[in-house]
Amino acid sequence: MEGYKLIVAILPKGTTGEAIDAAREAGAEGGTILLARGTGAKEARKFFGISISSEREVVLILVEPKKVRGVLDAVVDAGKLDEPAKGIAFVLAVEEITGIAHLEQKTEE
Repeated sequence: MEGYKLIVAILPKGTTGEAIDAAREAGAEGGTILLARGTGAKEARKFFGISISSEREVVLILVEPKKVRGVLDAVVDAGKLDEPAKGIAFVLAVEEITGIAHLEQKTEE
């Protein structure tokens, strides 16, 4: 299966539920949330002289190309990514996919 895009959003921990809900309303089938730590200059903080980084969550959303703009805009709005230090989102091309039988069946019908 080809032609899909992967929307990747890196958000503060605990804020990804709203982003996933907004993505679904915009046409996404769902998403995957991974735990991460930020290491950007503004995220790094010191605690008793030890550097710590803010906890983040990475949202991965696989979408059809025609849905990318709507889903990305929904994630940006829900995550307030137009505000400083809220996170980042970007889109990657996906060369090949397997394991999403429910989507494969839709395209065959």
